[in-house]
Amino acid sequence: MRIHFIAIGGSAMHNLAIALHQKGYVITGSDDEIFEPSKSRLAGYGLLPEQEGWDPDRISPDLDAVILGMHARENNPELQRARELGLKIFSYPEFLYEQTRDKTRVVIGGSHGKTTITSMIMHVLRENHIAFDYMVGAQLEGFETMVGLSESAHIAVFEGDEYLSSPTDRRPKFHLYHPHIAVLSGIAWDHINVFPTFEGYVEQFRIFARLIEPGGTLCYYDEDPLLREIAAEQHHIRTEGYNIHPYITEDHTTYLKAGEREIRLKIFGEHNLQNISAAQSVCLALGVTNEQFYRAIRTFSGAARRLEVLSANDQTTVFRDFAHSPSKLQATTRAVKQQFPGRRLVACMELHTFSSLKKEFLPHYNQCMEEADLAFVYYNPHTVEHKKLEPITPEMISAGFQKRGLQVLTDSGELFDHLEKMDWKEANLLLMSSGNFDGKDLPAFALKITGDPVKFQRGDWIRNPQGKM
Repeated sequence: MRIHFIAIGGSAMHNLAIALHQKGYVITGSDDEIFEPSKSRLAGYGLLPEQEGWDPDRISPDLDAVILGMHARENNPELQRARELGLKIFSYPEFLYEQTRDKTRVVIGGSHGKTTITSMIMHVLRENHIAFDYMVGAQLEGFETMVGLSESAHIAVFEGDEYLSSPTDRRPKFHLYHPHIAVLSGIAWDHINVFPTFEGYVEQFRIFARLIEPGGTLCYYDEDPLLREIAAEQHHIRTEGYNIHPYITEDHTTYLKAGEREIRLKIFGEHNLQNISAAQSVCLALGVTNEQFYRAIRTFSGAARRLEVLSANDQTTVFRDFAHSPSKLQATTRAVKQQFPGRRLVACMELHTFSSLKKEFLPHYNQCMEEADLAFVYYNPHTVEHKKLEPITPEMISAGFQKRGLQVLTDSGELFDHLEKMDWKEANLLLMSSGNFDGKDLPAFALKITGDPVKFQRGDWIRNPQGKM
């Protein structure tokens, strides 16, 4: 097949392009701007467009399909030419569905945790030599791309994003997958630029549940009242609530409790213990045994930028996390504080998304960083201007967060200079953003703080209740 990607440089788009190239398809693409790491990865596979910009001459009648990325606009000249020629035009979630029509589709949705749950399921299936297709929103250890498609696999595991599918398809992405097994991890208002009311946002999850294949299964976090309500409304599927997996924490290490056994983990935090329960429910539904699940999950070290350890020594650990919404900030700061109760926690977050930079949304951050001993919020006024939002001020942010001692900065250099000069004895640093603090090399900065790259101790994966390894 010959497929052309309009806006090939996007995170999901370039990974899908590489996956189809590996499958033997002939791939071309275009974009008006392509940034790293997409640029280097596309170049490595010979898929980087020779010139940036749009050219309708790239669209020819011999194309089997065009895949349209969210970055393109409705009046894109290549899109217009494809329409004139009557070519098949897909959004990438629509194309993923077409590729997996005859497979058992697993879709992980929710306002938070979906990347991690998807990653856990993928890790367990791979460790147990079970073939599957996939799409996930982060780079994972052991996976070359964030998208994988094959002819032979009978299972497809997709992260189900609730954002819009394309400039011409205003449906949320996860409405297009029609899963046989689905997860909803929780609902917390996000993407207010396209869902301006909370009720409208919640409705997208109701629709998702109704689109699960008849006779399928919905696994949902049982402590979320909205999810309980949505689950109770479904009569065409089986519903199954899950909760935090039983665990204990000793000496900065978390162990799952499974009967008489305690299974050592590389990850921690109650939100991740919820994620593990969700992943376990899905894996059991796919035929994985509990023994196979526990043996595999012990080696799961997390997805990129999800409580990722950048560097550590015996007194300090520097974490990077994708957290940017209020619920994610609260869960992440709480997790680090609970795992290291004797250490001071310094938490820094960047306001970077459309929702987080909108002044009307700032009150939703009320007390979401209470677990931090010292908290910083950074934002770039030029980012606010670029997103065509009303200006915000440090005073507005302080009023929204309601965190005693909160420091708000608009210069990332000033923030990191201040952090570098601090005393890091018995203290952890948590850097949270969906961006990168204006291009800061966070791994290099972490080494300045700790002076020693992280080293994980392997240890045995099961111990007895008396604590002997």
